[in-house]
This record gives sequence, structure tokens and C-alpha cells, in this order.
Amino acid sequence: MATKFKNYTLDAAGQSLGRLASEVASLLRGKREVNYTPHLDPFITVRVFNFGKIVLTGKKGTQKMHYHYSGYQGGLKAIKYPELIKKDFGRGLKLAVLRMLNKNRLRAKLMKRLTIEK
Repeated sequence: MATKFKNYTLDAAGQSLGRLASEVASLLRGKREVNYTPHLDPFITVRVFNFGKIVLTGKKGTQKMHYHYSGYQGGLKAIKYPELIKKDFGRGLKLAVLRMLNKNRLRAKLMKRLTIEK
């Protein structure tokens, strides 16, 4: 049986980061499909374009931080979200979507099918 990928294209211009991430996570998971099954791979790809025009509402542009802990003493790193987006373009959205998906083996497969473009 040949599997067929379904493609979705989303425009990120003017949307907030969290709302876009929840939409992407829902699409990647296959929850919009008629034959949704939680434990099966839905074979869906999501392409997000105009990510450079995304909106951080409120004071998130100046106050929201991303933390990474190496596991060693004094290994907590903090970076503001605008700097994170400049440093690694789609990392902010990828992290938001990653944390919205279930923590299981299927999550890595689903994240490979997310592409983000300027």
C-alpha cells in the first residue's frame, strides 16, 4: 500500500507565535482528518512561509526568554526570543510546536515534516 502525503501551506504574516504553533501542531498530528488515529503517522507535511512577519504580542518581544540547561553546574543559558529568531531563523516556532506535540516516538517523525521559510 502506497502512502500519500497531504500538504498544508500556512501564511505566518500577522499571526502570533503561539496561535500559529497550535495550528501547526494540530495539522501535523492529523487531528483535522476524518480518519484520525492517535497512534498512527498521518503522513502530513506543513509548510510555513512569511515567518519573518510573525508577531510577538504584548511584551514578549522584549521579555520572553528561552532557557537551555546543559546539565552541569552553572550551565543554564538564557537568550531573548528576538535574538533567538535572528540567530536561528525558525527555532522559536519549532520549539513551540515540539512542546505541543506528544512526547513519544512519533514526535520526531512529525517534526521532520515541518518546513519554515522566510
